[in-house]
Amino acid sequence: MVVGVPKEIKADEYRVSLTPAGARALAARGHRTLVEPGAGRGSGFADEEYRRAGAELAPRDEIFARAEMILKVKEPQPEEVERLNEGQVLFTYLHLAPAPELTRGLLERGVVAIAYETVTAADGSLPLLTPMSEVAGRMSVQIGAHFLEEPQGGSGVLLGGVPGVEPGHVVVLGGGVVGTNAAKMAVGVGARVTILDVNAERLRQLDDLFGARVTTLMSNEYSIGQAVPTADLLIGAVLIPGARAPRLVTAEMVQEMRPGSVIVDVAIDQGGVVETCDRVTTHADPVYKRYGVQHYAVANMPGAVPRTSTFALTNATLPYVLALAARGWREAVREDPHLAAGVNVAAGRVVHPKVAEAHGLPHTPLSDLV
Repeated sequence: MVVGVPKEIKADEYRVSLTPAGARALAARGHRTLVEPGAGRGSGFADEEYRRAGAELAPRDEIFARAEMILKVKEPQPEEVERLNEGQVLFTYLHLAPAPELTRGLLERGVVAIAYETVTAADGSLPLLTPMSEVAGRMSVQIGAHFLEEPQGGSGVLLGGVPGVEPGHVVVLGGGVVGTNAAKMAVGVGARVTILDVNAERLRQLDDLFGARVTTLMSNEYSIGQAVPTADLLIGAVLIPGARAPRLVTAEMVQEMRPGSVIVDVAIDQGGVVETCDRVTTHADPVYKRYGVQHYAVANMPGAVPRTSTFALTNATLPYVLALAARGWREAVREDPHLAAGVNVAAGRVVHPKVAEAHGLPHTPLSDLV
């Protein structure tokens, strides 16, 4: 198979979808890899490393024209959608539920769009989302701590406090991978931490993990309304696989927060859980204030630490890339139902039920197409 690796063009995105080690693994199995010059520079990989690994350097036009499978990190931008070809496999993060225009574009182009974030594992986890969720969860606390500083427009609270001064309060909505990693970082700096989740069993697991270092609460409108106004740092970490994130924090709750408090809505790539996080920001211009509260709504947080993120991501994606390259997408998804869960769009049809539901489109079972 011919595999294409274009350079990411989303604003402030420095990751790359394949490391030189991945290119070598593809070459060893007889596949051709076309890499756009400079694609790995942001992650610290020189073009020569890809060439030595057996990849070919090729211009962007050639990659999109010749590759049977396009590997990316982030969702294709409008100019990339126009380059996609019928029957071409696109393997990347997609987050289609809050993106009607992108969904329509992929349907019109007739591509097979497989989303990292909806590939599942036998235990129900999301193995290709997990590494980036770990990164984003850990980043959320250090980002929040930075924007709590008064010169950054924050309230001037040090999350860990000092002897004789109470620590800051970190409220985490969601006890999954993002929330757990955020809590680890917050506990590590000495903050007071509250985690809310709708799953009682998950709360028991978190209680066993953190003990008295965190407070766990059942997530509902009342408990959220009680916790949010007390937060110095509020982290949105809720995920419903393939679906739009639920809006859990109202504008009225945000108005009750102390001026200079910080919201980091990690779920913004799925639409966000905070009503006032109504626009996506970038690493170049990451925050805006609403009701005196700092809102951080960057949709590609791990892109700020591309060296770590690229290794973490490609360690997880490479086995699936090799399977798709070896068998083709139809045989690969027939053999692996967990990879099949990643197929969002194929042959002009929406095959992921949550994406179809989000946009009011007909749902076609994947079995009808393979």
